[in-house]
Amino acid sequence: MSVFSIGFGNYVSRERVIAIVSTDSSPIKRAVQEARKEGNLIDATQGRKTKSAVFMDDGRLVLSGLGPETLAKRVDALVTEEQDADLG
Repeated sequence: MSVFSIGFGNYVSRERVIAIVSTDSSPIKRAVQEARKEGNLIDATQGRKTKSAVFMDDGRLVLSGLGPETLAKRVDALVTEEQDADLG
């Protein structure tokens, strides 16, 4: 299992991530409220402004204080690192 940092000492499993999205749109804001209501929300912002939401394969929604571009780069770097290890 490989994990990547979603900021402020918090990590999620790369294999369990379905999507990383910005929290600017109304549909995502509604998804956050619904996940909170259902008890499926994990707030990993450490009190900072929420910049992205990470949808997990088990229906949970993880909030991060880092932007989606930053998180995507971290996932991409992890995938590249794993591919290099497989070739080596």
